[in-house]
Amino acid sequence: MRYRPRHIVVAGALAVCVATSALAQRGFGGGFGYWSEPVIHNIPYDGRFTFVRIKYTPAPGGYWPGRRPSWVHGFPIAEENLMRIMNEISGLGAHDDHINVVTLDDPELFKYPVAYIIEVGWWTLTDREEKGLRAYLEKGGFVIVDDFKPPGWRGLPNGGWEPFEANMKRVFPWARFLPMSTADPIFHCFFDITTLDNFPQAYNSGPPVFRGLYEDNDPAKRLLMIVNYNTDVSQFWEWSARGLRPIPETNEAYKLGVNYVLYGLTH
Repeated sequence: MRYRPRHIVVAGALAVCVATSALAQRGFGGGFGYWSEPVIHNIPYDGRFTFVRIKYTPAPGGYWPGRRPSWVHGFPIAEENLMRIMNEISGLGAHDDHINVVTLDDPELFKYPVAYIIEVGWWTLTDREEKGLRAYLEKGGFVIVDDFKPPGWRGLPNGGWEPFEANMKRVFPWARFLPMSTADPIFHCFFDITTLDNFPQAYNSGPPVFRGLYEDNDPAKRLLMIVNYNTDVSQFWEWSARGLRPIPETNEAYKLGVNYVLYGLTH
């Protein structure tokens, strides 16, 4: 894998998203439109990097208008835009026009080193999925947790940190999510990210919170999972072709996504 020089500014790559993203016109929250659920057409594994989103059955409260399940929020525009950025600034050669969707108990998950899950305040976990996630993390997989809202969001039941933590305690009873800072290697594996204050949630108050699950709860060991709490980093990716968020903040969110992916590929 080869990378282009780090001094390349992400803003230049945003033009790629704008130029190729009639995607943004297909409806709120993803390419399937506002009033329907997505139809999944996974492409076969071919050795190229493919971004993978985790599908789950939402808990009560985890369905948006039109019965859209919480796990689809922003799908697939956010990830497609991020993959276009990845291909613009690196030699990754990722699929940038297709995002695969798998469940945690699907053996196909083990073909993909990085997995993405969203809205985990409404995440439910079967026994098979629990075992699948444990095996995936133990074998070297890396999970990005995003768009994580505090409890009581818009008056919906569930949500918040507690349901997510309870699920992860089933996976790893020893799990502790430690606060992260800009000293963590993930924030310097491609771009040097010097502040974590650039990612305000569009519809929540308060600062974003970044937490990490490390192997053996030891920050000196491998980061297994990063959690973006009280923020929605993918929203900046999703809306980058619409001009709904400031370009400087969008650039910082893309840098964060690039670092996440490259950390997962190299650790």
